[in-house]
Amino acid sequence: MNEAKPVRFFFPPAMRLQPSPLICYAILSFLQPLLLLVLAQTNPSVTPINWDLYHSSDDLMEQIHSLVHRHPDKLSIETIKSGNKGYNAKVNVVTYCRGGRQSDDISNFRILLTFGQHGRELITSELAFRILSILSEEQFLPNHNGATLNNTLLLDKLVIKLVPIENYNGRKRVEAGDLCERRNGRGVDLNRNWGVDWGKKEKDYDPYEENPGTAPFSEPETQIMRKLAISFDPHIWINVHSGMEALFMPYDHKNTTPEGLPSQKMRSLLEKVNKLHCHNRCMIGSGGGSVGYLAHGTATDYIYDVVRTPMAFTFEIYGDNQTSSRDCFKMFNPVDLPSFKTLLNDWSAAFFTIFKLGPIQLDKNSTKAAEKWVSIDEYLDGYLVERKNRYGKNMEVIDVGMQEIKTYFRLFLLSSVLLMFMFCSRIAKSKYGRNSLPVVMQ
Repeated sequence: MNEAKPVRFFFPPAMRLQPSPLICYAILSFLQPLLLLVLAQTNPSVTPINWDLYHSSDDLMEQIHSLVHRHPDKLSIETIKSGNKGYNAKVNVVTYCRGGRQSDDISNFRILLTFGQHGRELITSELAFRILSILSEEQFLPNHNGATLNNTLLLDKLVIKLVPIENYNGRKRVEAGDLCERRNGRGVDLNRNWGVDWGKKEKDYDPYEENPGTAPFSEPETQIMRKLAISFDPHIWINVHSGMEALFMPYDHKNTTPEGLPSQKMRSLLEKVNKLHCHNRCMIGSGGGSVGYLAHGTATDYIYDVVRTPMAFTFEIYGDNQTSSRDCFKMFNPVDLPSFKTLLNDWSAAFFTIFKLGPIQLDKNSTKAAEKWVSIDEYLDGYLVERKNRYGKNMEVIDVGMQEIKTYFRLFLLSSVLLMFMFCSRIAKSKYGRNSLPVVMQ
């Protein structure tokens, strides 16, 4: 294929003089309309963030803190911080638990929700705020009042942990004007940084959009979320995104869904939500088999395969596929008030259907009884976060201390195995040394 050659202009020696500013200005004035026309064709108009509809990240968290402060009998909040190699991150976790129960009581039905994993998907965090407002009974579902909510949803049996903005640093970059940014503050896609099938690249791999990081869990945000999931041990996990309308179940990294009864229960629940709230227009199935591409190192696959959460979902709550791919805010977020209100009403109702039907659909006593195998590091990470959650923020968990505990625990296990082996060997020698007699060959 022939390459286009650059255009070269020839100036006679008499013209090879320094042009005057007046000539330069005249040339630029002539070219300016042409340049603007070219830019308009190659870079279509971009919709800015509608701050009349959306909160900034700081304002949203301020509103959530105020909400928690007004309802200490139902809500609590904590901020978990982590960092490495000069990069720091924080994740705010809101816990809903009422009736004077302990949030770490193993008899509770536990649900873990995370929003805002990709910075450009602002609408997901607005939905998180709406769900919290309904749980606190400051707002209500359409066609429901507080008494109906309390009587029908059995919220007394639930403990819900909700992360309003998982990717706080990436969200800040979007608010600063980079409206297409989905990655975290140092350019890593948090939904490619988890441990299941991490780092595998498909033919259509986009290194800018899908940078998986230097290793599984290289990012503080995913480290925090992994520890939270292991310590909380949820029955239901939902990772909320925008970009399309879909209700996904595992798997993202392959074109299959899990086999057997667990898969049937997940699909049955999603079909009910689709019929009641998505008007049967949401796509249902595995992420890898439905979205058109495989995704490796995703949160939902790890939560299902490693944490062994019985029901793990990815919800896609909005997408404008008619807009330009460069107009990211409009593609991933509703931009007018009617669409904004309708989305929040429909999807908040969908989540409360999950809260109501999830415990019924899932026989938690039999399902959670299955053994869960996690690494020593994962167990200790989860254990330390649980202790911090229970005893308050003053108990700081630092990376050095965690590494020391892990090292001592490994040494303890190794020495215990060696001692047991030596003890058994000594008993065996003592027993057979006294009781055995020489054998005389005939």
